[in-house]
Amino acid sequence: MTSLGDAFHSAPLDETLRAAIEADGLRIDRVGDDDRAASDRWTDAVARGFLDGERNDLQRGEAFARSRYRRKIGVYDPAAVQPDEPVTTFASWIAELTLPGGAAIPMCAISAVTVAPTHRRRRLLSRVMAGELRTAVAQGAPIAGLTVSESGIYGRFGFAPAAAATSWEIRTRRAGWIGPVAPGRLDYVTREQARDAAAALHERTRLASPGEIAMPGGHWDRTYGTRPDAEKAERLRAVQYRSPEGEVEGVALYSVSENDDDWSASNATVHQLLAVTDAAYAGLWRFLLSLDLIGTVRASELSLDEPLWWMIADQRAARITIADHHYLRILDVPTVLAARGYDVDDVVALEVTDPLGIADGTFVLSAGEKPGVDVVDEAPLGIPRATLGVAELSAILLGGVSPVTLARAGRIETDDAHRLARVFASTTTPRLSFWY
Repeated sequence: MTSLGDAFHSAPLDETLRAAIEADGLRIDRVGDDDRAASDRWTDAVARGFLDGERNDLQRGEAFARSRYRRKIGVYDPAAVQPDEPVTTFASWIAELTLPGGAAIPMCAISAVTVAPTHRRRRLLSRVMAGELRTAVAQGAPIAGLTVSESGIYGRFGFAPAAAATSWEIRTRRAGWIGPVAPGRLDYVTREQARDAAAALHERTRLASPGEIAMPGGHWDRTYGTRPDAEKAERLRAVQYRSPEGEVEGVALYSVSENDDDWSASNATVHQLLAVTDAAYAGLWRFLLSLDLIGTVRASELSLDEPLWWMIADQRAARITIADHHYLRILDVPTVLAARGYDVDDVVALEVTDPLGIADGTFVLSAGEKPGVDVVDEAPLGIPRATLGVAELSAILLGGVSPVTLARAGRIETDDAHRLARVFASTTTPRLSFWY
């Protein structure tokens, strides 16, 4: 971990949070990194919250061994029949988030948020979220992020979708290939080889993709089925692309499901495709769309502007759906805006409101090669001015939505939406290629 990661991981619970939970007759604690029994019950509660089956000892052991990087919180009910199983779970850690311009800033990544159905409507999530965000602020994390199962929950905490994702269903016989023919070679590799290659490739690509974060601990083995408790790992196939010079530049992981009525119309699901060059991207997609006996290829967590769209002859062969994916929540406006890259030189004033009172204020952003942010009492005259919530500021941070769009939707009040849009525009569409 980084020093910030260490400090956040071991920080004490927010006292306002603890007092509110105890006033409700409950108990809140951090799950100790070395407390296997508490970890097992916390893992069971998370599985229940996400509609998974009961965990077995192997799964519990793997979760215990691979999740120590997480700050795990549990709320417990002493009057419950099982008082050692939490009724609320919450996990977080410090990751690196890529911003437009290539800078990476520390982010409080949030996951495993559950509330037992027996304890709904008691403001447990609201209290835990607010308390843990206050802890993140106290330790110096400038932004928080999460991927969500229920999209209507987190807006009230100041989160907003900042990077969308697309899911594709491609009818291979109709698609046709008009993209480039890559000069390198493709080889099947073991899942272990693919996992190692993917980890190295992701480190090379994530700083060029606003919205990406460093892969959390344990995710590579989970994705590639290389952990002892992996289910149906034998269904996974991995292929890598090497340049003519022999350098590994891409890897794809996929599985196949047979069509019992017509084997030649079977389905392939792409679980991950990473490429550090255009040639590797083209080579891997061409390979996947020409697999024998495959009539449909499916993939998810793709970008809004995949080059693949322009590599198939019949674009109507692809059915594409769009969904909100990576939610962000700015905690420290000056730090975050000063770290971002800008393609124009301009000055704008932002009057920000925050439902939790964390990032309220009026800020003057001087965009350009060396951006700066001043905190002022009142927006100066003569520059564009915008009044917006922290959720709206978080939504435009990566360039995934235009301030013009949000102004037309009534989410931003500004006297020059187009000028604000030019300031926050990004030449690279934000994305996040996985869930966390």
